[in-house]
Amino acid sequence: MNATVAAPADAAPWYTHRWPWLLMLGPAVVAVAGIATSYVAFTSQDALVVGDYYKQGKAINQDLRRDRAAAALGLSIDFRYDAAEGLLHGHVGSAKPLVDETLSVRLQHATQPNRDMVLMARPDAAGNFSVTLPMLERSRWQVLVEGKQRDWRLEGAWQWPAEREVAIRADAGTPGAAR
Repeated sequence: MNATVAAPADAAPWYTHRWPWLLMLGPAVVAVAGIATSYVAFTSQDALVVGDYYKQGKAINQDLRRDRAAAALGLSIDFRYDAAEGLLHGHVGSAKPLVDETLSVRLQHATQPNRDMVLMARPDAAGNFSVTLPMLERSRWQVLVEGKQRDWRLEGAWQWPAEREVAIRADAGTPGAAR
């Protein structure tokens, strides 16, 4: 007896079944995700990488001198942001009066350098100032305050809007810190 098995005439081709498509779906999704990740990696700039790290490292000693100069002057800054008015109100305290001093208040976004801002403030005789500040996004901001000669600096961190007010004091041992 010679038995040959013949394929049924009504057998559907493979592409009409759902299982091959379901099995191919996983690798297809991974391939699309890989292409999308490659596109993002090659088209966006690496903002956290410093090109000349050696030069940056040498500049640390100069920055520490500026911190010590701020401590010698007894500098402090307090400010609060009024989002409704769009103003940053502040007060600069000093052991010696800051005569004709223009302050550079730099707000640096934690991860996106294109959101960094530099505000120029001119305190009155009592040390008070107000500066227009556009609406801030919810983030952690690095704050750097310098004089016009850049011979001193105060620096700290500000978590907006969790912290409505920030106080930065010069400390002879370490760079300034926000409270």
